[in-house]
Amino acid sequence: MLDGARYVIVVPPEWNGGLVMFAHGYQGEGSGGGVAFPEPLDNYLTKHGYAWASSGYRSKGYRPDLFLFDLLALRAQFIARFGQPRWTIIHGQSMGGHVAIASLELHPEVYQGGLIECGIVDGVGLVDWLYAYTAAAEYFSGLPLLKTPRPEFDKLANVEFPKLMGTPGYYTERGQHFDNVVKHLMGGDLPLRLEGMPERYISNLNPRDPGPGKAQKFASYADTRQIHYEIDPGLGIDEATLNREIPRVEPDRDVEPNPVFAELTGKIRVPVMTIHETADFRVPFWLEQDYRKRTDKAGTSHLLVQRAMRAIGHCGFSSAEREPVFADLIAWTQEIHVPDGDHILGDVTKLGLRWTKTWDPRDPAAPK
Repeated sequence: MLDGARYVIVVPPEWNGGLVMFAHGYQGEGSGGGVAFPEPLDNYLTKHGYAWASSGYRSKGYRPDLFLFDLLALRAQFIARFGQPRWTIIHGQSMGGHVAIASLELHPEVYQGGLIECGIVDGVGLVDWLYAYTAAAEYFSGLPLLKTPRPEFDKLANVEFPKLMGTPGYYTERGQHFDNVVKHLMGGDLPLRLEGMPERYISNLNPRDPGPGKAQKFASYADTRQIHYEIDPGLGIDEATLNREIPRVEPDRDVEPNPVFAELTGKIRVPVMTIHETADFRVPFWLEQDYRKRTDKAGTSHLLVQRAMRAIGHCGFSSAEREPVFADLIAWTQEIHVPDGDHILGDVTKLGLRWTKTWDPRDPAAPK
């Protein structure tokens, strides 16, 4: 235990001096976080001579503001026991992506690179997105989804909402309009978006009262006032009216300022590589696009390489997809070459053609 957090440190017999700090994803609420291995990358790291360390964090919950300090403490423990590494990479998965990107922006002197997979790379942008999704669902369904507390909310979401809207593939007219808005909220006509929608169609609906066992603190920072909704022409809905009438969510008035839960700046100083499924409805691809825009504005986009995998679901990458990203990141930090990535703000229908190794048979681009 280290300051109340379980941890694992692995140093191979022939350590090459490189250290990877692993930030795991969300494990629900409560005390006593569980240590997670950077699977399946852990065996690859050990085999190639890299040391790695993983903190179970001081608790469960969605607290990247605390967990980034748990990783810093673990790195200090590593140095005290094994000496100063030649370099340190931070590797974050899912919520760990929020831990990683906040660490890179707020503690730039510590890490020499970042690898973020299926990550909440835009930080608080995830909770903004979830409430933007719910606000659009409220607008088209007419149901008071945002203000109805649990458990009453659960009946609205699970019974009344699909009755009015239909379900993916079997939408009513209202549902078709909602789905079109969600297409733009996701980041465009992304590969396998339609196939991925059913997984989170209902569970992405979030009331302002998250309920027990939910990420209460994270939800209190939600702010959708900056979200611009889009809808395809020809559906009989004016976009200006849509943006004027959809309800907006603002942060709780008594929420304390916290840089980890503030909008990120994009001011990274070291190479960062990300990989993300195109049809991830738990952590939407839109977050990758939003962070790209932040780095464009900050003048740091040359330090961000993003790769898309044409897949549904969350954090399901194969070793054949993940390991080359790590190898390319290391080569980049050693100034061997700058790796290629996807232009994620361009034609999104062509994303991931080069990097996807595990193909969904429903993908029209899948090898025959």
